[in-house]
Amino acid sequence: MHLLADARPIQNVIDDPATPTSTRAKLRLVGRTRRFASQALLLPDNGSYKKYVALHRPYVVWNVFATPEFSLAAVRHCFPIAGCVDYQGYFSHADALAAARRLAAAGDDTYVAGVPAFSTLGHFDDPVLSSMLRWDDDTLVATLFHELAHQKLYLPGDTAFNESFASFVADQGLRQWLAAQHRARPPDRRCARRRFDALIDQARAGLNRLYRQPLPAAMLRARKADQLAQLVLEVQALPDGENYRAWLTEGLNNAKLVPIALYRDEVPAFAALYAEVAGRWADFYAAVRTLTTLSADRRRARLTALAARAVDPPCR
Repeated sequence: MHLLADARPIQNVIDDPATPTSTRAKLRLVGRTRRFASQALLLPDNGSYKKYVALHRPYVVWNVFATPEFSLAAVRHCFPIAGCVDYQGYFSHADALAAARRLAAAGDDTYVAGVPAFSTLGHFDDPVLSSMLRWDDDTLVATLFHELAHQKLYLPGDTAFNESFASFVADQGLRQWLAAQHRARPPDRRCARRRFDALIDQARAGLNRLYRQPLPAAMLRARKADQLAQLVLEVQALPDGENYRAWLTEGLNNAKLVPIALYRDEVPAFAALYAEVAGRWADFYAAVRTLTTLSADRRRARLTALAARAVDPPCR
């Protein structure tokens, strides 16, 4: 309610002489992106992202991820409307840290991540937040597409489905946006992310194998530490390893791997589904909506089958 009360029409902020030039330019970009989202991507055309809130903190919320010590399965939290999700969000950083400490005291691995944007799923007109303007223009554009995708379609109780769907819409939408601007996404950036994701996938697979072994807790703990230390070295050795310095600063644990899986694991399946309908957004959304009507097991089987057909452009 504070965010909604503090929101100002974007045009008023642009016209305000006190608005920094950089902020003014970003907000003009938001207007162009908003029109493209509705017209080209068929995302909701409503009152969202037509107002602006200047926050007095670096992030709008902080999400707390948690897992058992010897598992990569996220601790779930259930709420009205949103259903069960694999994290818990707080508007206060101090509250998020306190929640993480409580979970850690119970023996869980925890990770607190700052979040620049979030969606009320269309129940309110979500404003543009100053935290959304902190990175480059392409990231801002993709963030708007991601959050509007949540308004387009949301399946209560399946965080990986929702976040991977929104991530695909953001990725594909950004490609189309760049094409409309007669630009192309740098292949080295895409390939660098793929190399990082491959390391994470290998580490998760290794940890899952470890946790299935009937070993004493002390031995599991030592081997877990060894595998995570190896992952740190491998990430640091990437050509763009410097970009992950902040992510590695506080060390790695199970919980820190959770959001990567939630936001990326099912993206290949949605990419294959998009290709299956020849890139027609209306048909794609209809097909995704059909997936939401399936049982969890049948939906997972369908996504697995789709992912097996996904084709990524080759990287050098």
